[in-house]
Amino acid sequence: MINSTLVVGGGASGAATAILLARRGIGVDLVEAKSDVAGAGSGITLQGNALRVFRELGVLDEVLAHGYAFDDVGLRAPDGTVLVEIPDARTGGADLPATVGMPRSEMARILLDAAAAAGAKVRTSTSLTGLDDGVATFSDGSTSRYDLVVGADGLNSTVRATIGIAARPEPVGMGIWRVFTSRPASITRTDLTYGGAAYIAGWCPTGEDSLYAYLVEDAQDRSGLSPEESLATMRELAAHYGGPWTEIRERMTEPGRVNHTWFTHHVVDGPWHRGRVVLVGDAAHSCPPTLAQGAAQALEDAVVLVEELLAHDDLDTALTAYGERRRPRATAVVEASVQMARWLLDHEPPPQAGGTADVPGLMARVSALLAQRP
Repeated sequence: MINSTLVVGGGASGAATAILLARRGIGVDLVEAKSDVAGAGSGITLQGNALRVFRELGVLDEVLAHGYAFDDVGLRAPDGTVLVEIPDARTGGADLPATVGMPRSEMARILLDAAAAAGAKVRTSTSLTGLDDGVATFSDGSTSRYDLVVGADGLNSTVRATIGIAARPEPVGMGIWRVFTSRPASITRTDLTYGGAAYIAGWCPTGEDSLYAYLVEDAQDRSGLSPEESLATMRELAAHYGGPWTEIRERMTEPGRVNHTWFTHHVVDGPWHRGRVVLVGDAAHSCPPTLAQGAAQALEDAVVLVEELLAHDDLDTALTAYGERRRPRATAVVEASVQMARWLLDHEPPPQAGGTADVPGLMARVSALLAQRP
């Protein structure tokens, strides 16, 4: 049985791991390099299987109170015409909403507050600078020894590199513009447009007076743009879309609310641990947001890791079981998310037009997988 754990990273997988371990009386130190994890990001889409984990963490009511729940999704033409309305899959079960949108900052705050309330010692503005057989050195000069170290430090994981795993996220070929702004009253669910000036144009309500909207383009270097130039670029791309996009565009006035990133993907091939150090979340696997499963898969990692730790007396056996349980499911989600992106990049037609882009079939298969408990 482990008595002390270091969790490196305060995102979804790290905070969830800290909550689950601390509630079982295990000592947990959580360190986060940023000064304020809850202050970053725009919005996030959380599907039913993520909500199922929030219920296990005891934070579902707070998530629902600070988010926006909905049960269907719309498809639109670039001019804004609604083409079809589809019931969204309830991957968390019939008693949970299909989807909840919420500000990323609210999700981060809820999870970190729950970790601290459970007994985890949370330190921000603190990074890991060294790791040797469970002995961790931190940026403030302190050192501590731990029975278990959990690398939950994201896409460019320091922990992953420290333990000699060479896997790194690879670009898919797409970039995404996101904006966080106020919500027009007409927007009560996610609607998506495939095609037009962007590969995907969509939005997700995140609260009574907030939403995030996004536009997916070819990957290109946007790092040299000022905040004002970024806002102008996204507004220009948004101008190609009608319907609610007209009002969203009018509300896009704050440069600091716009961000741009590339779609990337990876899965660590082979064991997700080395000795007493294990990876969770984006440190172990990442996918483009075409299926909105990044946070959900990270949260599932935490649940399975703690279940296996509690089920086995031997640490290596537990960590091996965790990786063997999680890798196939995470890989399937990553591959499906990448496939969606590649169909769009290749302008692949659907089967009824002689192509292979069976989007409904792929989404049905993934939803059936996610409806099963990890």
